[in-house]
Amino acid sequence: MTFERLVPLVQPYHRVIAIDLLGFGDSPAPEHAEYTMREHAAALSRTLAALKLREPFVLVGHSMGALIAARYASLHPRRLSRLVLVSPPVYLPTATIGAGPERTAQGLYFRLYEYLRENKQFTIAAAATLARLSPIKNLLDVSERNWRAFVLSLQNSIETQTTVTDLAAVRVPTEVIYGSLDPFLAPSGLRVIEQLRTVTTHRVEGGDHVIRPRMARVVATAIG
Repeated sequence: MTFERLVPLVQPYHRVIAIDLLGFGDSPAPEHAEYTMREHAAALSRTLAALKLREPFVLVGHSMGALIAARYASLHPRRLSRLVLVSPPVYLPTATIGAGPERTAQGLYFRLYEYLRENKQFTIAAAATLARLSPIKNLLDVSERNWRAFVLSLQNSIETQTTVTDLAAVRVPTEVIYGSLDPFLAPSGLRVIEQLRTVTTHRVEGGDHVIRPRMARVVATAIG
């Protein structure tokens, strides 16, 4: 589980609810879903509404989940007390990035995502290998069962995103935690969100995209 290093650190002080994203884990995978950011945020909203939480709560999202959490926070500002985003892959429209290494790097991200989407057996096999090697169970769950959700989420929620605009609309304190060695980190996107008045960033030296023990401690502190 993505948060298995984090949950034991916050469970003594908070009620912890871990939610599978639409199309993943035990969540439903609607036949006609396109897995857009709107659909993901709406599914999250329905789940949280069903929990009937009475007080504002801290919402934590990791990777694509961080982008979905940002969209939810922009739409439901009164529901949250704090927003915590871990390893968010924030990408700007390529046309807004000047020519140079950062534009080249972002172009490489998109070509990698395109390759993963177009090479199903390679992607599933690579995910299975990563799962076997990782100390975190189900770190990257990509299989025949959730392939459609994975591909469309990658295309419609990560490659096509409005996260900067969403975060600009958030009114609660927002903590962004990222690893200095995160291979999916886009410095141009990070610099933009760092300028937003509600956002505080925390860099974890030696951290990557995964919530390992050191990053888990930083996230737990950010949750409060």
